[in-house]
Amino acid sequence: MTLDQALMAVTGPDEAAARAAMTRWDGIAKPLGSLGALEDAVTKIAALTGSAEVNLKQRTLLVFCADNGVVAQGVSQSGPEVTAAVAAALGEGRSTVNFMARTANCSVLPVDLGILDFRGCPGVMDRRIRNGTGDISEGPAMTRDQCLLAIETGIGLVRERREAGDDILLLGEMGIGNTTTSCAVTGALLGLPAEKLAGYGAGLSPAGLRRKVEAIDRAIAVNRPYPDDPVDVLAKVGGLDLAALCGAVIGGALYRVPVLLDGVITGAAALCAVRMCPEAGKALFASHISAEPAARMILEALSLKPLICAELRLGEGSGGVAALPLFDQALAVYHSGHTFERLGIEAYKPQ
Repeated sequence: MTLDQALMAVTGPDEAAARAAMTRWDGIAKPLGSLGALEDAVTKIAALTGSAEVNLKQRTLLVFCADNGVVAQGVSQSGPEVTAAVAAALGEGRSTVNFMARTANCSVLPVDLGILDFRGCPGVMDRRIRNGTGDISEGPAMTRDQCLLAIETGIGLVRERREAGDDILLLGEMGIGNTTTSCAVTGALLGLPAEKLAGYGAGLSPAGLRRKVEAIDRAIAVNRPYPDDPVDVLAKVGGLDLAALCGAVIGGALYRVPVLLDGVITGAAALCAVRMCPEAGKALFASHISAEPAARMILEALSLKPLICAELRLGEGSGGVAALPLFDQALAVYHSGHTFERLGIEAYKPQ
């Protein structure tokens, strides 16, 4: 499906299903609204899927992997070879998030969109579009057609996972230098300078942070991304991982699959998706707020509240995996049958 076809096919949330979910919550024997954001999340999922019978038993973390040419500017602690090494570890089930995911009964699927000189690895899905991206401080990351292909790849993967039976998708990424591209995309969309958005990422020194800010400023000046066209922004100052993540968010709205974001990188991609398709917000859930300065601004722009505030900055989708047990606990109560009626207690009403 093309991006234009997908955007035209996305519909709004099912308000009747949302009301049914709220009615069920209000019938459970506990103070009204006492599970706060967890009640809101289950209700939002009902509105997305069109059913108050919310089920999240089958879940997959999609980790989009790609390299970014801007690492040549010294914006990261490590080089692009780390992207390939971590992607291989993800495929083999031995990266950090794999251990976390096993405790949450979540599958992990790494996807190669453009890891530099990567020859493939068992467990890593091949969706290569190009061999890494260009250095955004010197020119565009990729062509517009390549960006569209990456977005449509993300949409298509959500369709595949929905057909495979997934009830919720978690989004993650692996790509050295992608906090730099994420901040460039966010700055272009929100009209904010790099110094307000960029953080230390994965272990930068103060000098490294200065190089990062300078690279972002040059990228915006050289490429002049058009903020009213998110595809233009992604193609010029983004990355293949960001573009595919953007497509996955649109796919979540299109195929009615909840999408659980990780940190600033997935958030920047979601911001692009919502700028293209405001109704895509119905599929979005924020797992946590990362330590990167741009994270809070992105969540505010998306009108999302994080479930976890733990200064996480690992990436790989780890925040989403960490939040899954909260969804499970909420659904345990939601499906418990522990109602006022069963206990013979008059239902609470607002006083």
